[in-house]
Amino acid sequence: MQDKDPENGDPQEKWQIQLRKGALELVILAALREGPVYGLALLRHLQRFPTMAITEGTLYPLLDRLKRDELLSADWVQEGESRPRKYYQLSIKGRQKLAALTQAWRESVTDIDALLVTSPEDTLSKPERVAEPRPANPKRAL
Repeated sequence: MQDKDPENGDPQEKWQIQLRKGALELVILAALREGPVYGLALLRHLQRFPTMAITEGTLYPLLDRLKRDELLSADWVQEGESRPRKYYQLSIKGRQKLAALTQAWRESVTDIDALLVTSPEDTLSKPERVAEPRPANPKRAL
């Protein structure tokens, strides 16, 4: 399976590719939240979700970047006579990043859902309410 070139294809396909690219870091961190997983198992897991299916050429560079950013750790594990497998797991920093990204994702989904059901006329007929900036981490804002 190859990632499709976003420069070619229909606008809906381009949009979905960009959405997937934007969400991949969150998706990978979420997929690793339960414990260590080796690369190929992670790839197969993501391929079960049609909107998140990626190739090895996308996954492994992203895993390497997340490791460099200290969001993941990786260990080679020898299992029997088979080739060793590289297992990835979240670091403490990775768990914190997952929590922050999850909160940001949920806020974005809530806002988008509200926009999908609210027309500009609804907003104009009510007193204007300016959104307050949200702190990156509400616990730190206290």
